[in-house]
Amino acid sequence: MSTGNAATTTAEGGMEGSGTAGTVSAEDAAAKVAHKRYGGLMTVRNKAIKGKGAWYWAHLEPLLVHNPDTGLPKAVKLKCCLCDTLFSASNPSRTASEHLKRGTCPNFASTPRPICAVSPNTNAIIAPPPLDSPTLSSPHTHHNHRKRSSSGGGGGGGGGGGGTSTVVPSPSSYHASPLVIIDPSRYCTEVGYSSAAAVSASSTAVTVATGGAVGMMGPHRHHQPQHLVLSGGKEDLGALAMLEDSVKRLKSPKASPGPALSKTQIDCALDYLTDWVYESCGSVSFSSLEHPKFKLFLTQVGLPGISRREICGSRLDAKYDEAKTEAEARIRDAMFFQISSDGWKLPSRGGGGGGGGGGESLVNLTVNLPNRTSVYRRAVFIGGQVPSKYAEEVLWETIAETCGNSVQQCVGIVADRFKNKALRNLESQNHWMVNLSCQCQGFNSLIKDFYRELALFKNVAENCLKLGNFVNHKSQIRNSFCKYQLREDGHSWLLRLPHHREQEEISSCFEPVHVLIEDILSSARALQSIPLDESYKIAAMEDQDARDFGEMMRDAGFWNDLEAVHSLVKLVKEMAHEMESERPLVGECLPLWEELRSRVRDWCAKFHVSEGGLVEKVIERRFKKNYHPAWAAAYILDPLYLIRDTSGKYLPPFKHLTHQQEKDVDKLITRLVSREEAHIALMELMKWRTEGLDPVYAQAVQLKQRDPITGKMRIANPQSSRLVWETYLTEFKSLGKVAVRLIFLHATSRGGFKSNLSLLRWVHMLGHSSRVGVDRAQKLIFIAAQSKLERRDFSNDDDKDAELFTLPNGEDDVLNEVFVDAASI
Repeated sequence: MSTGNAATTTAEGGMEGSGTAGTVSAEDAAAKVAHKRYGGLMTVRNKAIKGKGAWYWAHLEPLLVHNPDTGLPKAVKLKCCLCDTLFSASNPSRTASEHLKRGTCPNFASTPRPICAVSPNTNAIIAPPPLDSPTLSSPHTHHNHRKRSSSGGGGGGGGGGGGTSTVVPSPSSYHASPLVIIDPSRYCTEVGYSSAAAVSASSTAVTVATGGAVGMMGPHRHHQPQHLVLSGGKEDLGALAMLEDSVKRLKSPKASPGPALSKTQIDCALDYLTDWVYESCGSVSFSSLEHPKFKLFLTQVGLPGISRREICGSRLDAKYDEAKTEAEARIRDAMFFQISSDGWKLPSRGGGGGGGGGGESLVNLTVNLPNRTSVYRRAVFIGGQVPSKYAEEVLWETIAETCGNSVQQCVGIVADRFKNKALRNLESQNHWMVNLSCQCQGFNSLIKDFYRELALFKNVAENCLKLGNFVNHKSQIRNSFCKYQLREDGHSWLLRLPHHREQEEISSCFEPVHVLIEDILSSARALQSIPLDESYKIAAMEDQDARDFGEMMRDAGFWNDLEAVHSLVKLVKEMAHEMESERPLVGECLPLWEELRSRVRDWCAKFHVSEGGLVEKVIERRFKKNYHPAWAAAYILDPLYLIRDTSGKYLPPFKHLTHQQEKDVDKLITRLVSREEAHIALMELMKWRTEGLDPVYAQAVQLKQRDPITGKMRIANPQSSRLVWETYLTEFKSLGKVAVRLIFLHATSRGGFKSNLSLLRWVHMLGHSSRVGVDRAQKLIFIAAQSKLERRDFSNDDDKDAELFTLPNGEDDVLNEVFVDAASI
């Protein structure tokens, strides 16, 4: 192999050397070709190291050889990384075969084959040479052709080509110890170190060839193996495998997994790990960190183990102090804020969430800042219903702790309960406060109002309970139902009926009925097929309930009412869920309720609901219960809702307010300012009503852009409404103070941190007697909640997991098919 060929031979990537130009000297041309050849080989090597090339590039490295006189590159060489020998780069594959595979390199040792990798040839008898014997190599090996073996072994015939050629070692190569025969019938069980070794030993007689090669006895040894065993019995197989691994590590020190992590990398990785555990807030058990499999994982990636005592001790304290300090600094930077309180309203019994054992619940207290970000404050554990006075004391204590002596920094409170008592008392005692009830809770309460006051809901609930009890409790009908479910959906289950106690109290809770309605609609085809079954026809001859069931399945009115109720509940729940994710401000309350009224009118028209007027009355009654004058004032003062008139001005939307709501705006503004400023604020309000905002600024505030994730149009700069009042509308001194403290208020207490069932069960088990346990729970909740608020991640892990199991088909299609097919049965 000459070095001259390096300039003309193409690289493995298919690159060809270029010719020299007439005006360039021979040295420059050779240097150019050498550079190109070197670049091509480096490209091939880099790809191979990443797993996209030949194995030998891990041991061969291209080098550029320079002319000592001119300093120009003259050739490309291959350097063996194991012994630093240089070779021509003309044929890397051939170099690897001759230098590495054939044992020329003193430091290259093929990976010893484990016991389980020996070819299961029961006629072969394998003998172990001494540990200090050289690699098996014999000049007496006969080949039919010059094809080189692709095996990584050092010898020729250990198992590379199907085991047809026999290797007879030279007597001078090594001194063989007596043969050890292993009885394959005796070792069928697993051993402690390597189960694969025991399984292989049960199918073939093997021992380890520690030198990296395997000797195969000739075909004349086809007699039955003698029943000789290792001296230690079958337990020696595990020790034998350990010996094999030790030899492999000693002979191939270069084959280590990789460089060890530095202390900085280890500390950073453990910090990320603990952050993940804390932010999961109970979903990941501290005890799981000491699980054997998890410890093995840490060992594999080069990390030390971490104890649960450390993660819930010193690390937890340090992380909590860091998060607490940062949160308090952000609160101090804000001129004013709002307290958000969620969790007073306990989940309904059929709601499927919330409390841990014994009705344990968690009240989250959060601080909403003017820039639309939030900071977690603390958690309060309550066991069941609490009096309004207790909630009032907790809220005021939180305000005092957060503000110190400047309690006017707290502009108001938003809570999911106690609007008529605790919130109203605090607002009347502190004239600068605006205390709101949660709009998500208001919309969810609207569903209960429908159930209590609409005959449509009551009739559908009664029919569904009757249907569910009949299908689940009649064995013949139940069997037919499961049969048709398997045919239609590929699986079967019973309808989820409320418990007997819940059926007795069904008038106060609609959630269990809603679950049953969803089950009936999802299994509609199977239910509609039951009247066609022979077992049903036999039962219908004697059972009046069976005949009523058949008439119900054939009644298109039943399915229309069922879909109508389900559609209305779905409409309200979707709007409430959107509030949780969007976290609307107080100025959006009036538009949200108007949107609800519009969508309900469309619902009445679609399903031909005769109680349309009553539905609107129920909505109006709930609206008045939730209404606060701040809704109308923020709607008027927020530049986001300015309307362009015929003259081109952008004016407040007073025409969308009722006469009473206009009065509420005046009363609220005069209450929020001092007596001396009251008349000035009203005069500025009249000016705002007639002049409005400069069109350019108004358009800038109302500018929208498409959200790349959801595809919805959103306000480009959500803080622009407040910033316009603080920077541009400075002429409105008194009114501006009210506007900036009002329009940033959140309309819902939902959308912050949500506790999971694991955490609540943990707190319930600890009880309030364990001070250390409650303190750790408080710290853990603070870290997790603060992290979620910083990421603006208002979703729940349980909800995310539930989405993985949702059906790919749309639910609306199922409902439409049910409604269309009902009349044909």
